[in-house]
Amino acid sequence: MALLDGTKLNCGVTVFVSIRTNQHTAAWLKKFASVVTDFPEVVEFYRMSGETDYLLRVVVPDIAAYDNFYQRLIEAVDLSDVSSSFAMEQIKYTTSLPLNYA
Repeated sequence: MALLDGTKLNCGVTVFVSIRTNQHTAAWLKKFASVVTDFPEVVEFYRMSGETDYLLRVVVPDIAAYDNFYQRLIEAVDLSDVSSSFAMEQIKYTTSLPLNYA
């Protein structure tokens, strides 16, 4: 397995996108999941508990590219609220999992 440096691939901006919706039907989720997974900028996608319904981790080269992604997302599916938080610094990142639970 190879780990790639996002900054060298012009993907140096990480955005955490919190999404809320009033739609919770299976049909809506199927469409939403299809739309989101088709975006190459989305590298992680979670259904959440609490106030946020879904959380995306998006990687882009700059703010303009994120705005382009955002506009395409809100055009493609009906959402109640989209809130974006830009990572200022990545302090820890790993793909390893703790083995002491096995």
